[in-house]
Amino acid sequence: MKILKRILLSTLIGGIIFLNGCDVNSFHDNTPPSPPKNVYSVTGDNRIDIFWDYNTESDVAGYNIYYSYTYDGKYTLIGSTQNNSYVDNGAKNGVTYYYAVTAYDYDGNESELSKDEVYDTPRPEGLNQTIFDYLRFPNNSGYDFSQYLVLPFDDKSADFFFENYNGQFFINVWDDSDIQDMGATRDIWDISYAPSGGWIPLKQGENIKYTPAIVGHTYVVWTWDNHYAKVRIKNITNERMVFDWAYQLVEGNRELKRGNTSEVRKSIPDKVEKQY
Repeated sequence: MKILKRILLSTLIGGIIFLNGCDVNSFHDNTPPSPPKNVYSVTGDNRIDIFWDYNTESDVAGYNIYYSYTYDGKYTLIGSTQNNSYVDNGAKNGVTYYYAVTAYDYDGNESELSKDEVYDTPRPEGLNQTIFDYLRFPNNSGYDFSQYLVLPFDDKSADFFFENYNGQFFINVWDDSDIQDMGATRDIWDISYAPSGGWIPLKQGENIKYTPAIVGHTYVVWTWDNHYAKVRIKNITNERMVFDWAYQLVEGNRELKRGNTSEVRKSIPDKVEKQY
């Protein structure tokens, strides 16, 4: 019986060694994961947040994030994460960035670049800014987005100004600018893009355009020099208006995000390549 046990034990050990050898030499994974899907970006002030769906493969170890200045240009690696989000704190206001994400597994295989067309142009923003009723405090009633500056309502750089007309509150722009009320919003980031129409008309015989100023509403302003901005009113008193704002530095660019900017291209060239 002892001899039979020794033979059986020897056979089992040999089988284990053989199987281990097969694991090392025959089961190495050479198949990369699929590219991440549903990539989108969210813009802030000198930052862009990138999001995507987790891959379904069980061996995915993490994700690499790349950027480029064009969709089909060369993409440069900027960071890695095990999560399904990444913050590009190196993004600069007024510069447009394109993003792509890859997935990699525990064997070092990396997927192709994600196919979603994802781009963003960071822009400055400000919180809790105050301007005053132009009828009583004309020198502190206007705001210039490009200089982040409170100034007189009739200054040539004033993009909009506040008015209390017999207890009725208005937000005003001059006749060479446009404005519209986008309705109630939760915060300044709810409105992603400036609209292409729907602006408040200029009334005959007047040189300003105006709309009621309502707490909790966001307004989009199309400035006289072809820039877009948004204002969300946080508080109004008889003397002043407190608001948050965001302003797009790139002339004619309607991006005012934070918002989903993912857009899948149809019949488009592939991204060129990765650069590490």
